[in-house]
Amino acid sequence: MARLQLKLKLPIGSLYLVASANGLQGVYFERQDVPMVSGAVTSEARALSRAAIEIEEYFRGQRKKFEMPLDLQGTEFQKRVWAEVLKIPYGETRSYGEIAAKINNRAASRAVGSANGKNPICIIVPCHRVIAAGGKLGGYSGGLEKKIKLLEFEKK
Repeated sequence: MARLQLKLKLPIGSLYLVASANGLQGVYFERQDVPMVSGAVTSEARALSRAAIEIEEYFRGQRKKFEMPLDLQGTEFQKRVWAEVLKIPYGETRSYGEIAAKINNRAASRAVGSANGKNPICIIVPCHRVIAAGGKLGGYSGGLEKKIKLLEFEKK
């Protein structure tokens, strides 16, 4: 399946969006080994364009919920975790334990943390909103500083 990427420059730094014909597959802080989008109008290019518009609206404070089609790639467990993470409202947080309980596996807090760490679509699947019990922030693919900035941005 063909995939393309697009680079966006945003207040938290550059993001690299990767899409297939079925939708957005990834939002990364580093360039991926995928061809950059060209001027051709393809399903992948349309998916990237829509994602870019929605992400830019988010960073301008004009969007709190994303609507672009996603093409999530992962294990069934990871997809269950990410589906639950998608339900966390803008400006709110949930703990790994709360996510584990929502997927009916209270003992899976660490596995939830692992799945969250493998989330390929940061910001859209808002893994920055998942924190440790007691409010500790834990890790983030873009670094803890970016996680803090995103959480502070959403609190405004």
